[in-house]
Amino acid sequence: DCHDHRVAPLRQAAREHVAVHFVVLDEKDFLHRPKQANRSWPGEVLLKKGRGVFPQLSSTLGALRGAVLGFQPMQPPPVTKYRPFPQVDLPDRQWPSRVLSRAPIWCSVDLRDGNQALAQPMSVEEKLEYFEMLVGIGFKQIEIGFPSASQIEFDFCRRLIEENRIPADVSIQILCQCREDLITRSLEALSGAQNIIFHLYNSTSPKQRDYVFASTREQIVGIATHAVSFLKKTMRPLVDSGSRIQLEYSPESFTSTELDFALQICEAVTDVWQPTPDNMIILNLPATVEYATPNIHADQIEWMSRHLTRRDLTILSLHTHNDRGTGTAATELGLLAGADRVEGTLFGVGERTGNLDIVTVALNLYTHGIHPGLDFGKLNAIREIYERCTRMEVHPRHPYAGDLAFTAFSGSHQDAIKKSWARQSPGQPWDVLYIPIDPADVGRSYKAIVRINSQSGKGGVAYVLEKEFGYQLPKGLQKDLGRLVNTVSDEKGTELEPEEIFELFQKTFVVRSGAVRLGEFRAIERAEQVTVEADLEILGKAQTVRGTGNGPIAAFVDCLAKTELPRVEILNYSEHSLGAGADARAVSYIEIKVPGNRVLYGVGSDTNIELASIHAIISALNRALA
Repeated sequence: DCHDHRVAPLRQAAREHVAVHFVVLDEKDFLHRPKQANRSWPGEVLLKKGRGVFPQLSSTLGALRGAVLGFQPMQPPPVTKYRPFPQVDLPDRQWPSRVLSRAPIWCSVDLRDGNQALAQPMSVEEKLEYFEMLVGIGFKQIEIGFPSASQIEFDFCRRLIEENRIPADVSIQILCQCREDLITRSLEALSGAQNIIFHLYNSTSPKQRDYVFASTREQIVGIATHAVSFLKKTMRPLVDSGSRIQLEYSPESFTSTELDFALQICEAVTDVWQPTPDNMIILNLPATVEYATPNIHADQIEWMSRHLTRRDLTILSLHTHNDRGTGTAATELGLLAGADRVEGTLFGVGERTGNLDIVTVALNLYTHGIHPGLDFGKLNAIREIYERCTRMEVHPRHPYAGDLAFTAFSGSHQDAIKKSWARQSPGQPWDVLYIPIDPADVGRSYKAIVRINSQSGKGGVAYVLEKEFGYQLPKGLQKDLGRLVNTVSDEKGTELEPEEIFELFQKTFVVRSGAVRLGEFRAIERAEQVTVEADLEILGKAQTVRGTGNGPIAAFVDCLAKTELPRVEILNYSEHSLGAGADARAVSYIEIKVPGNRVLYGVGSDTNIELASIHAIISALNRALA
């Protein structure tokens, strides 16, 4: 279908590196139809240097794609373009049999690693607000930036120190490359700080050594050891003035570095620094880019932990990224493998697919009975500051913090939540199905736990009415209302809000208008028999009827039997109060059967329990007559 004169402009565009965008639908939507004004047809090509319209791009689009733009499908098996990540020789690994029992040392790198990944980095004022939030959460180690890299980073560091914003039990951490001029500038920024973690790093992986630095192993080790030696000498005035400086060293791209060389350079740095029990060295082993499965990461960490000669003087730190989507798993297995410390960010903000999300790992520990030492009890407020300062959004499905993190649409899930929630007792371990943490523990409401769409079931609808409005529906009524809600949701094509469900419930079962209306109702109880008198309007005709029975409900049914209305049989009855105190209302649920074996529910509500039952019968009867 694609003639040469139509394809030629595309070939030219490709040669000029002009972006070409295709929007392709089924060919029946656009083939052989006249171009309409103000309509963007599928197959239309938008170019930065003009526009070409190709209304007959159909099955030949694949050929066009390859010939013009060089697009190609994934490589078919066998895949030779990529290689599996090498395993670690650790046959006696111990981490698989271990259990986490305590929280690690946490270090937030939001203000450095997170901030550098933002399209619009935070201003100094935003960073100050963010720092105060991190302190409020409970972080004792906070990487505040790269003060030798820019003036704004330098100024932020100075404001924290000069305005006494750093609590005495909080250490500020700065990042610095292994260069003398940058070390000197960083120390200038840190003047007057009480607790400092000076974070030095250099790249160590074979490809970095080859492609970027063209250096040997020995030369890379020399870069690191010289920087540590220079730091020890140059930092002496700060130490003499009262600053406590702890060294953190990172062999960047550790997980892509040969383990023997990673050990060699970490040992060399430790030799120069000479850590003590009072001032241990932090060896940070970053997965700068995530290439391997989490179990291999754990093997690497355990191997290093075993082979470090001064392990008792070393804080082993993790810094995972999320390129493969397993940063959380890699961190948790790394802790099992012996790590003591975790670097990460709130909600995983960071380069590419992001850093480790500390919120997730911390609350994962909390749900296993381990307090993380961080307080996320006001998670909504934390999220608000995060989104405002970073201009990033927390995904609706994000663990713990997402809008839909505790939401169930599935009918079977909703039913399980409702039933297990009813069995939850105060003071007992949390055991609500499908909800691994009590939303109240992180400041979330219960309102959005069950949301209703066409996939929802009776349990979800009943949950919404009980939690939001106090109605405790019997099972039969749950089924009736559930089917009705599903039908309405299907017709709308959207979920229903709790208020919409309540309105549908009221309109259908509670205030059902119809052929029968009740005026006055009088009941006289004598011994075991009750006589009632009711002023009814039936099909617009007023009449007063009297009936007797062993209770008000039976007596009213006897009243109805004396009219031309269908005979009513009461099948089920239940009631409960709505609210508390003198103004509480009674709610009555009554299931009736009418000729033809039709079974219907009605609901009544009144401050008088007897009248609530009568209203429920009339509501059900009006449904039968509708």
